[in-house]
Amino acid sequence: MPEPSSRYYSTETAEYITPDGRKISYYRRRFLPQGRLQPLLATVKIREGDRLDVLAAKILGDPEQFWRICDANDAMNPFQLLSEPGKKIRVCQPQFEEPR
Repeated sequence: MPEPSSRYYSTETAEYITPDGRKISYYRRRFLPQGRLQPLLATVKIREGDRLDVLAAKILGDPEQFWRICDANDAMNPFQLLSEPGKKIRVCQPQFEEPR
C-alpha cells in the first residue's frame, strides 16, 4: 500500500493470474485530475533554473509532492512546466482521498 502522500494512494489495485497460476498484483491506470477544477493554493511565475521539487518543498512543505504541481497544470511531462520562464503555473491545495 502506498503512503497517503503518494499519487497512487487512492488508485485501485487489481490482480492478474498468469497461465501457470501465479497471482500478480498491480495498480490500475491513474487518470490525471482536471487541474482547473482543483482548488487553487497559489500561482507561481517560472524563473530560469526553477525546479519542481524545490517549488513543492517551498509551497507544499514536501519536495516529493512535485506531482501535485504537475496534476494542477495537466502536465504529463514535468519538464514541460519549467520550459518557459515567465509562464505562470498553478499550485493547488492538496486533496487527500481514502484508498479504494
